[in-house]
Amino acid sequence: MLQKLKRHKELLGYALMMAVLMLLLRWLEFRFLILEHQFEIYVGLIAVLFLLFGIWLANKITKPKEKTIIVEKEIRIVANDDFVLNEAELDFRKISKRELEVLTLMAEGLSNNEIAERLFVSLNTVKTHSAKLFEKLEVKRRTQAIETAKKLRLLPPTLG
Repeated sequence: MLQKLKRHKELLGYALMMAVLMLLLRWLEFRFLILEHQFEIYVGLIAVLFLLFGIWLANKITKPKEKTIIVEKEIRIVANDDFVLNEAELDFRKISKRELEVLTLMAEGLSNNEIAERLFVSLNTVKTHSAKLFEKLEVKRRTQAIETAKKLRLLPPTLG
């Protein structure tokens, strides 16, 4: 083993010198990058710190400060069997019996297709009755129509 090292002594010397020169080169490169560009590195680090601070601050400011509180209440539903249809309002708004049927089925939660099947009419007829009801009740949606009809006593309050 010692003989092999003696044969390659010159080669090992050159390899060691190359390694030392490479380390010296790396040290000089490091010195050039770090020591010569100190200002730029410090400015970059400060910019990154301000960026992180800005993100943290934005999250703190824009976080909603609302708390969800769940309140449980007992609601008593009184069956109102003494419902009387408001005929005067029906006449005043000129709502037909068929339109009233469509409105009642809407309040039961049926879709237009289901209403058409139940009344044995076409889907377009149900849509026409719905559009006329919305006009006569001065609303834009089914839920508004049902709510308005209940207020005007065209539908029982327990329906829907």
